[in-house]
Amino acid sequence: MRIERLSFDGFRNLKTGTFTPSAGVNILYGDNAQGKTNVLEACWLFTGGKSFRGAKESELVCFDREKAVLSLDFEAADREQTASLHIAGRRQLTLNGVAQKSPSAMTGRFCAVVFCPTHLHLVSGSPEERRRFMDAAYCQLRPGYLSVLSEYSHILTQRNALLKAIRTKENYSETASDGDRLALLDVFDSHLALSAAKVTLARRAYLKRIFPLATEIYDGLSGGREQLSLSLASQIAVETGEIEELRAAYAAAVKAARHSDIAAGFSTVGAHREDLLISISGNPAKVFGSQGQQRSAVLALKLSEASLLREINDEQPIALLDDVMSELDISRQDYILNHIHGWQVLITCCDPVAIERQTGGKIFHIQNGNIL
Repeated sequence: MRIERLSFDGFRNLKTGTFTPSAGVNILYGDNAQGKTNVLEACWLFTGGKSFRGAKESELVCFDREKAVLSLDFEAADREQTASLHIAGRRQLTLNGVAQKSPSAMTGRFCAVVFCPTHLHLVSGSPEERRRFMDAAYCQLRPGYLSVLSEYSHILTQRNALLKAIRTKENYSETASDGDRLALLDVFDSHLALSAAKVTLARRAYLKRIFPLATEIYDGLSGGREQLSLSLASQIAVETGEIEELRAAYAAAVKAARHSDIAAGFSTVGAHREDLLISISGNPAKVFGSQGQQRSAVLALKLSEASLLREINDEQPIALLDDVMSELDISRQDYILNHIHGWQVLITCCDPVAIERQTGGKIFHIQNGNIL
């Protein structure tokens, strides 16, 4: 997969023009607020997703314009393709000359992975962010997993509502008068155990696939001086690939937690309590990792996500790396600039000194929305 040409008109602060990257590593450098990240954002929108910066549609259009137009010439599925996005309140997509119902029609047709500074929360942030990363990444490999997640969320929401209703009932006790609610809770417990088992198995499967790729990339970034480790922290200690064994273990744990769940008014056991543990040389990266190590760990996860997509889809996603050089030592910067082969990579940075170590690809200076 490769971007041949990106054209833009009225998008953010970018002046009307065209961006023609090389097939390898491309550096976009310049001072802050000049438009570097806007180029990456424009590329990302063609994946069918929303802005990775969380921007509203209206914020994508230059303040003195009524609409923005983005055009992309790209190579995918062994052929040249074209796509355009018209942004005016909402996005309208045309793919190979045919109007599409939704920008999501680009999903799977144009693939990219993105790294931006906010992704550092993947290491330093809450377990919810790491669960979201695993789930979103696995959905790209197994689109059917989205329905599994939806089912689990629905069951969890209903069970929590029932627990809250039982907790607030006066003089709660497990007597015949409470039989209907307790019988319903038994049903939700059973459904929760099975659904949680499906989610846990999927996350374990994803980590098993991504682990060797991420550790290899991190080894390259650190020059072999450090080792990255990934594991799934779960309330269920049963290490099995069998759905029935895991379901039974969850059922027992949910049953044991019933009284505490009722007291709390929410479910304290389940796949929603899992966490991705990221360690560097045996130490938790969240607690002991330096800024450079944490950035390297997130970068390894993102690049390994792209490598795994290539194994599955036989298409190498494009890597969009925003401000990735900050906090990295010279050897880690050198690995990114000169040792990622066979990929199209777009990197933004402020420091022009870093680009002096690049031995191939292209360099672009971004100034006042102009690509020089």
